[in-house]
Amino acid sequence: MDQFTLNLLVVGATFALYIGIAIWARAGSTSEFYAAGRGVHPVTNGMATAADWMSAASFISMAGLIAFTGYDNSSFLMGWTGGYVLLALLLAPYLRKFGKFTVPEFIGDRFYSPTARMVAVICLIVASVTYVIGQMTGVGVAFSRFLEVDNATGLFIGAGVVFCYAVLGGMKGVTYTQVAQYCVLITAYTIPAVFISLQLTGNPIPGLGLFGEHVASGEPLLQKLDGLVQELGFASYTGHHADTLNMVLFTISLMIGTAGLPHVIMRFFTVPKVADARWSAGWTLVFIALLYLTAPAVGAMARVNLIDTVYPNGTQSEPLEYEQRPDWMKNWEITGLLKFEDKNGDGRIQWYNDGSEAYAATAAERGWQGSELSVNRDILVLANPEIAQLPGWVIAVVAAGGLAAALSTAAGLLLAISSAVSHDLFKGQLTPNMSEKSELLTARISMAVAIGVATYLGLNPPGFAAQTVALAFGLAAASLFPALMMGIFSKTINNKGAVAGMLVGLVTTLIYIFLHKGWFFIPGTNTFDDSDPLLLTIKSTSFGAVGAALNFVTAYFVSKSTEPVPQDIVELVESVRIPKGAGAAVDH
Repeated sequence: MDQFTLNLLVVGATFALYIGIAIWARAGSTSEFYAAGRGVHPVTNGMATAADWMSAASFISMAGLIAFTGYDNSSFLMGWTGGYVLLALLLAPYLRKFGKFTVPEFIGDRFYSPTARMVAVICLIVASVTYVIGQMTGVGVAFSRFLEVDNATGLFIGAGVVFCYAVLGGMKGVTYTQVAQYCVLITAYTIPAVFISLQLTGNPIPGLGLFGEHVASGEPLLQKLDGLVQELGFASYTGHHADTLNMVLFTISLMIGTAGLPHVIMRFFTVPKVADARWSAGWTLVFIALLYLTAPAVGAMARVNLIDTVYPNGTQSEPLEYEQRPDWMKNWEITGLLKFEDKNGDGRIQWYNDGSEAYAATAAERGWQGSELSVNRDILVLANPEIAQLPGWVIAVVAAGGLAAALSTAAGLLLAISSAVSHDLFKGQLTPNMSEKSELLTARISMAVAIGVATYLGLNPPGFAAQTVALAFGLAAASLFPALMMGIFSKTINNKGAVAGMLVGLVTTLIYIFLHKGWFFIPGTNTFDDSDPLLLTIKSTSFGAVGAALNFVTAYFVSKSTEPVPQDIVELVESVRIPKGAGAAVDH
């Protein structure tokens, strides 16, 4: 059986499973559409949240970014994982105790203001749409390769599949679909990682193989990789070369952005009890760790295999002839995500750091006139099994896993957007007397519109999948996270302070991103570039931490200079914070 047919069979079987689950768990009420009837078991919810979380950015893009940069991109791992600790300890149980369907609904009630709720809706939509762009980018990458079509066609096909099961099932359908998608994606990520780790290090556990010995050379794997990349003019893989200030701010932005992402927070509204919200977060960390502990090994080993492919006899020998390139390169060239340009006309593939002044003399001596291979970082995980010449069924499973990762998160985000529009905007403000049937219809229509917008923007994303997602985290960090934290832990922040803080955080962060990535992500409209940013060394992906600080400061000073919080809201905050049945403190 040829690879294309095998891909179709495996991917088709998983899609049939997802859509079948969506039909079986079709939402019949607003409670089921928004919160799955609040009847999801913590372990099930943990698995669904992990799938919701481990998006195209985690599955497809993160290992690629680590592979091409090394240690400096470990901030993706630290920020995304650390955010769940914040979420479990500081937000999830309290938000579940509050008992609302959506994040804007909590903000509106806590800050006793329809305006606060509307501003929260805007913040949620801006962050979520930006996030969905990254997911649709990943969907396009995966579909284009495994259906052997161009990237745009793959994107349209993926949008159609998301529409089918997300619009049908709501939170109830999405929850159980995501459990199936987690099983698919973690299997797809782990199997090739085990094979490749065995090939390169003899160790079946990728995380241990990363620190093991490279079988072919007898050197430690990371030492071997450091040597290979430096011989081609790249910076050392294990060294710290990035700006420390930007790296710290980026990690913080990812952490608090994680804790402020509405599609993740919504998952904790689906469990029966407050204690279950904590347990859900704990189980989510366990399920995420299975992939996140493997990703650094996948990235490092993929880089070794890629260099060995281009330089089969070592980096000091002649590179691969273009006509002798392996089938995986030919396959990915069809998608346009891998490109070769023969700059010196010798018919060989030169791949090196042509931006390195130190390596320029060596390149000139070898007759090289620039790096000739362009490899999109988003393809590396999907191409990994082919690069390592693994069996065809492994390649098909990875295809299914990459699509599961992208589609599961896209569904969760679209649900967050549709809930905000139908429940908070229409039901909460514009047409409060609308029937439950009309509210469900509005939710489904708004989800369809969001899919259309995300698909259009996904055709020209502002970066690789993980970079686009990082922008969304910055927006969530700057706008929603401070409002949630102050809403739970402060009795002095009033409605005016909350609204002013969210607006300042969102607007400043959005403007900073647009100045660097183009206005509304339109190419060529940017004034600055992340290689030469506007403020110190802070890139657009890291500004969320600064925006969050501005949000906190603005909310504090505006609240101080306006009327105090009403007593009933103070009591509401206390009731959310204090465990049920707890008595007053007693002096012994």
